[in-house]
Amino acid sequence: MTAKLDLVRAYLAAYAARDLAAVDPLFAEGITLRDWKIRVVGKAAALAETRKNFESVQSLAIEVLAAYESEGGVAAELKIGINGKDTIHVVDVFDVDTDSRIAAIRAYIGRGDD
Repeated sequence: MTAKLDLVRAYLAAYAARDLAAVDPLFAEGITLRDWKIRVVGKAAALAETRKNFESVQSLAIEVLAAYESEGGVAAELKIGINGKDTIHVVDVFDVDTDSRIAAIRAYIGRGDD
């Protein structure tokens, strides 16, 4: 496994654990988060959005179905379990900066075939 993939896996583990303190050092100062509902720029705004997501659920389970690395980052197909009853499928595209921090996450909602 490469450093970029290790970084993304660490982020996904921290996210699934709803551990904001573990997410914080993984984010670059100028990070951009974007999904089908929101777009925020800057570490403080990204952490606030992440905190809001954590507070809205009791549990998260993240399964990496596939991961692809490029020179600038990682794309991961994810199956996310929410509160043990709901499931969403997403593709997250992570940009990794030269300091090995997450500079951007772009999330695209999909559908499962199971």
